[in-house]
Amino acid sequence: MLKQFDTGRSTDRLLRASHSLQALLLARRNAQGWWEGHLSTSPLSTATATFALMQAVRRLPDGDQSRQFLSTARRGLDWLIQHQNQDGGWGDTLLSLSNISTTMLVHATLHLELQANVCGAEQTRLLEVVERAKAFIADAGGVPALIARYGQDRTFSVPILTQCALSGLVSWKHVPPLPFELAGVPARFYAAMRMPVVSYALPALIAIGQVVFRNRGHWNPLLWLIRKLAIRPTLAVLEKIQPSNGGFLEATPLTSFVCMSLLDCELIDHPVTRRCLAFLQQSVREDGSWPIDTNLATWVTTLSVNALTYCSTGRQMPDPNERIPASAASLETLTNVGPTILNGASAADSVQDWSREPIRQWLLRQQYRVTHPYTNSPAGGWAWTDLPGGVPDADDTPGAMLALINMRSMAESWTAGEVSALRAGAEWLLNLQNRDGGWPTFCRGWGKLPFDRSSCDLTAHVLRALRRWKEQTPGITAADERKVEKAVQRGLNFLKQKQVADGSWLPLWFGHQFQPQDENPLYGTAKVVLALSEIQHHQSAMCQAGVRWLQQNQNDDGGWSASRGLRSSVEETGLAVEALAAFTEAEESLKRGVDWLCQQVDAGTVTSPSPIGFYFAKLWYFEELYPLIFATAAIERVRAIKAAAALSSVRR
Repeated sequence: MLKQFDTGRSTDRLLRASHSLQALLLARRNAQGWWEGHLSTSPLSTATATFALMQAVRRLPDGDQSRQFLSTARRGLDWLIQHQNQDGGWGDTLLSLSNISTTMLVHATLHLELQANVCGAEQTRLLEVVERAKAFIADAGGVPALIARYGQDRTFSVPILTQCALSGLVSWKHVPPLPFELAGVPARFYAAMRMPVVSYALPALIAIGQVVFRNRGHWNPLLWLIRKLAIRPTLAVLEKIQPSNGGFLEATPLTSFVCMSLLDCELIDHPVTRRCLAFLQQSVREDGSWPIDTNLATWVTTLSVNALTYCSTGRQMPDPNERIPASAASLETLTNVGPTILNGASAADSVQDWSREPIRQWLLRQQYRVTHPYTNSPAGGWAWTDLPGGVPDADDTPGAMLALINMRSMAESWTAGEVSALRAGAEWLLNLQNRDGGWPTFCRGWGKLPFDRSSCDLTAHVLRALRRWKEQTPGITAADERKVEKAVQRGLNFLKQKQVADGSWLPLWFGHQFQPQDENPLYGTAKVVLALSEIQHHQSAMCQAGVRWLQQNQNDDGGWSASRGLRSSVEETGLAVEALAAFTEAEESLKRGVDWLCQQVDAGTVTSPSPIGFYFAKLWYFEELYPLIFATAAIERVRAIKAAAALSSVRR
């Protein structure tokens, strides 16, 4: 296996790349010992936050708070003006193409400022920027194009139109009403009501629904009365589900949309409004901009741990016939001795020592122990962040489970807390599985809109975690094994049904701006192939078809993008190499991919990010740690499989 890496030169280069990547990644930890990452600055977030603060200034009496909000809003306006693209529009990140959604939001914000009696050179500058934005929007198709972009999903189109209506650019008759009264129904019935927004958009449903109702009413007297009576009860729901720091989902756009809607409803003194404003004021960056979300700390930490531990005593590649023996001690007395060296048994390979115990304890503290007030999710899951606005989901939960498992070597004992947490996580995932066999992000049964449906990338991640939990943790019963295998088989059937005819799979949470429909089959296919290889389904027809797709879509330079012909990126090449590392039939593709990654390490470009992340509803972002993490995972898995093959050869 991996014969092409048997030469001393190739091995040395691989080891040098490994050491460089590990050092770079470990250097990005915070003072507490884990990773916080750094999300891309967002013109869209900056536009919505600035707009909300400007609205607040208009309604507040002159004073310290009003002047503070005005100063922050001015900085946001300056940032937006400075970062207009040459075509007159704005994209979701500074690396993204201009799009109608972000440009309409920025235009609305600038238009609101024009109404504030600006004059002189400032007015001239602002008018020039606004005229260019108007031209871009007109060329893009205006309001009809915006609505067409999102189809039946009103999660994002209605908030955008609401901000435009609040600024006076769009008539309220063009803003579809939202049935906010449904939020007064007990949460257990939400999935059955076929909401016009996704499960995580409940705050927008309530706040935007109310401001639209306030400005356009309803032609049906009975429905008008129902909505009038629903205002107070649904505001109480909104207050109940708001995180303590004010940020819904830690998301600047969602929090801003809620805030601006409540402000127009003359609710500036409402607790929800006040907390939203405080969140926006506290989360602005030094340059006057806002990110799309505060951070993805849990997500990037578990990704980092799982990348770094591929070579830690081979824990990520278990022998399916070898089970970890349960400790003779009771769970309460299991020892907790974590390794502190990167490569477990081989300290010489380590770039530097790193302690896993702070990460382990941090992850254990983050697991939700009670029903989540927002999505009504039961206890047991993990969110993408350690901040109050997080919501447990089916990507971060398997990621956290795998990290906890990977931080224990085969020879170590487990603590009662770890065993309990892993069991709770597994049960949470088992209960979340949809009837189609796949896993959704947040809530079971919300299948009307794309971002609530089962997805291939999440399903693949869950299959890896469940199988590893069953095979590598103590206390697993025969009943546990049956439940896991039944869920795995249903998940495999889902993946088989969702495989595209060309052998690829499409993901939910990642895309590519130059790909038709913004899709990223590379991400989806790599994640599924990786999962199938880890759960011993590498010889299946669907896995082999996925491997062939990856080989056929490799670029001439040795790297990968969403599909062949698009510019290779570190993230996508790392994903492909990690997935193909265990397949001897892909040796030539693998060699070229590893060479491409090593070239990026040597050239110092391995940390260059690409905007391939989706943050809900076609909203792009990039995370500065993604290229480093994905490249590290790729190189470390290649090294781990190479080492395992060499050891197997010696034993023979």
